[in-house]
Amino acid sequence: MTGDDLHRLLDAALETFVSSADELRDLDAATGDGDLGVTVRGGVAAAQAALSELEPGASPADVVRAVASAIARSNPATFSTLSASALLAAAKAIDGIDDLGRSDLLRFGRAAADTIALRGKATLGDKTVLDALVPSLDAAEAAASDESAFEAAVGAARQGVDTTAALVARRGRAAWIGERGRGHPDAGATAYLRFLEAIGSAWSGPIDG
Repeated sequence: MTGDDLHRLLDAALETFVSSADELRDLDAATGDGDLGVTVRGGVAAAQAALSELEPGASPADVVRAVASAIARSNPATFSTLSASALLAAAKAIDGIDDLGRSDLLRFGRAAADTIALRGKATLGDKTVLDALVPSLDAAEAAASDESAFEAAVGAARQGVDTTAALVARRGRAAWIGERGRGHPDAGATAYLRFLEAIGSAWSGPIDG
């Protein structure tokens, strides 16, 4: 996937992803402060604006950096900060690569996950985005082919989100409400799943055009 491919894919996926803002707001309200919907809308708008200013021929890393910087400026919310930091680290992991393959995308994802774990002081089972992100990367890496890797990642992320519903959060605002959060899936993990699903919906169109 070239930078231009990634640019077109993100343009299309963000249009779909923003439609999940109300769902994410409601999930976040059940376990946190309910600002995730606003954060998603602001981040998407900022990312779209940044993408519109990119010149053709930008590298995949430059595309990601532009999106990350826009998200960081869009909102001071914790989710924005963590997402931007993760994307910047992930962009560094693919610097100098003009056409991304599965191994590059996995390295990208691992760098993002490691940054979230470090900055958020979180690990698997803490009821965070990592509970969907890490299993999705594991599933993509174990997939028998490049063609099946993305589908495997989405399936694992969906299972990860379902798993978070039974957990009590140990990090972030959701940890403040303790047992009252049990029964609700983590909003951040759900946001990651919805973004993957949006990527899947856009995949067959923009990067082939």
